[in-house]
Amino acid sequence: MTNKQLIEATKKLYEKNRRHTNGYTYTIPSEDTYPYQWLWDSCFAAIAMTHFDIDGAKAELRALVSAQFKNGMIPHMIYWQPIKNHPFPEIHWGKRRTSSITQPPLLAAAVEKIYKVTDDIEFVREMLPHIDAFHRYFFRHRDPRKTNLIGVINPDESGEDNSPRYDAALDLKDPKHAFIDNFSSRLKLVDDWKQSRFVVKQRMDLHHWVRDVPINSILAESLAVTAELARLCHEPRIETWSRAKSEGVKQAMRDHLQKDGLYYPLMDYGKKASRVAVKTWALFMPLYSGTASQEEAMLVVSKYLNNPEYFNTFFGVPTVAANEHSFNPDGDWRGEGWIGTNWRGPVWIGSNWLIIQGLRRYGFNKEADRIAKQSRNLIKKSGFREYYNPKNGDGHGA
Repeated sequence: MTNKQLIEATKKLYEKNRRHTNGYTYTIPSEDTYPYQWLWDSCFAAIAMTHFDIDGAKAELRALVSAQFKNGMIPHMIYWQPIKNHPFPEIHWGKRRTSSITQPPLLAAAVEKIYKVTDDIEFVREMLPHIDAFHRYFFRHRDPRKTNLIGVINPDESGEDNSPRYDAALDLKDPKHAFIDNFSSRLKLVDDWKQSRFVVKQRMDLHHWVRDVPINSILAESLAVTAELARLCHEPRIETWSRAKSEGVKQAMRDHLQKDGLYYPLMDYGKKASRVAVKTWALFMPLYSGTASQEEAMLVVSKYLNNPEYFNTFFGVPTVAANEHSFNPDGDWRGEGWIGTNWRGPVWIGSNWLIIQGLRRYGFNKEADRIAKQSRNLIKKSGFREYYNPKNGDGHGA
């Protein structure tokens, strides 16, 4: 599949999934499966649309920030209109028209991509206050102990709903637990969040709190990008703060998440803090933000990315290492097809894209080209799907 063919196919898909409500235009991931707007899905969509629909990319982000809370948080789901008789589960978040949790802050990356294509500095000025408020939310509300590492209060905030990195925090001891057990545990966190009246300190002490690698890596890079956008807009206050916070997050990752050259999440705080050593694609995210040293990057690429025992499969980078007990590319643990595997082994185009950006940053262009080619081959073989089997390239999910 050539780049031109890929762009044309993507354009047709996005045109099919575009929706218009209350003067806003946005993209749903799937009419059959996901009929609402999701935060990081829309950021990925906007980045993709810079290849064929700049106005659509801008509209996508304007729709996102229209739902931004007064405290700066952007919710991870926006329910633009009620969908009746749809299989997507009804979840009571405690908020009107949106969820009450967030997702990784890719907004600045999407705005930067639009600017590079258009030189539209006015659009950057329009988005910059929203980006800045979102970042400041994280440090006010998700870093209560001022460590420069933010915590997630629900696995869904990672964008990787059922990743094995969160099994311990959900008290799911069996790596081969059923999907319904995972989903039920995450729903309970939604209820706990409502009962705590959305007070993060109580959540941190009593419930789910994980300082994860991908979301902190994305935040660090988003802050660095924002500093540059602020410089272009002659906003020195935002520029200075964003640059300092970006370096602060990266140093905190080195100080607290790194062990023997690899970066792992931390669950809980203080004496209760424990390292979550399961190997997932998150190992490569310190490259995305420039957090890893060149030696650390060489280690994770040579020992893990290029190793068939871990992540070097024929069809790309699995979300969980192939030799982990939780690795499941083939189907649900109860034998019902692909229900619930999601982030426990399959390949995702979004995670591949993030890995590729990090590899290019450190000069691993051969590996980046390989993963880009594998991603195109997946789409050529199985079409646009939610995720893919790393062993045979079959598409599954939405």
